[in-house]
Amino acid sequence: MRRFHIIILFFALNIVSAQNIYRYGSTAVNFLEIGVGSANAAMGDAGVTFADGPTSVYWNPAALAFVERNENAFMKQPWVLDINMMFIGSTIHVKRLGTFAFSLTHMGYGDMEVTTMAQQEGTGEQFAANEFSAALTYSRKIAQWFSFGVSAKLINSKIWHSSAKAFAIDLGAIVNTEFLSPTGSKEDGLRIGMSISNYGTRLKYDGIDLLNPIDISPYEDGNYADVPGQFRPNQWELPLLFRIGIGLKPIYSELHRLTIAVDAVHPNNNAEYINMGGQYEFRMAGKGSLYLRSGYKSLYMPDSQFGMTYGGGLKINLMGNQSFQIDYAHRSMDIFGGLNSYTISIAF
Repeated sequence: MRRFHIIILFFALNIVSAQNIYRYGSTAVNFLEIGVGSANAAMGDAGVTFADGPTSVYWNPAALAFVERNENAFMKQPWVLDINMMFIGSTIHVKRLGTFAFSLTHMGYGDMEVTTMAQQEGTGEQFAANEFSAALTYSRKIAQWFSFGVSAKLINSKIWHSSAKAFAIDLGAIVNTEFLSPTGSKEDGLRIGMSISNYGTRLKYDGIDLLNPIDISPYEDGNYADVPGQFRPNQWELPLLFRIGIGLKPIYSELHRLTIAVDAVHPNNNAEYINMGGQYEFRMAGKGSLYLRSGYKSLYMPDSQFGMTYGGGLKINLMGNQSFQIDYAHRSMDIFGGLNSYTISIAF
């Protein structure tokens, strides 16, 4: 009998392990999963090792340690169904101390009609929904081969008169090696990156929209119809992301540079997947650089809407240590067609 129980347990464990149980729709503020920065978006959202500039705070706070100039970046990313996303970031490098950054990400869902059970075609009113995240980031190189970074974030979600807040942190580390380095330097060899994003408190919506009078005795006469009541929604988890990736620079010369990156991503609300991409840089002898990028997003994710990505960029060197850069990315998104994003950066 005992052996029979063991056999049943064995088959039960195999059935459970064979099933793909994904927690679809179990998190809120999912705009935090949308990549920031057109450069890495064009590389298939592979950014845990080679993200650059203020947008690196999204992919891996540790990558900010490689930003040794002050820099500002602005990104506009139209999303599906007239939804728009914007990012603003600024970095300040302090010698012997590290690099600091402030960033703001906003997702606007546009205006929508108010409907009720009695007026399902609309009441004539409109409401808006939007979400944002404000982050402070610190990153530093501990040694030539190791850097770390941390971000503290305030997250807010608002739907008409109801809102919810949460606090979260992002952690990241990057390890440089001399392996496969074309120059012999650790900073140009195989790079390993790791990051955890959106580890924090849960969201719970509250506001006057949740107030709902209740008739506690609908079958009796009397003053029972307007007893104060309120919906009590459940708390929502944040979309937690764990990333680990590797990056290489197989070509690194004065005129030509090639970067290849591969990220493995483990979310708490979906299946694991892989992002990969590459960037070719043509350096124009002190005048700037031309970039060509391509990649593939969400490889091995079941029923993924994403696929090929591509884009490019142009950096123009100005006087002194200043530069201006514009980047473009296109993401393929199955039934929604394509999504485009644009990023402008100024370094000084």
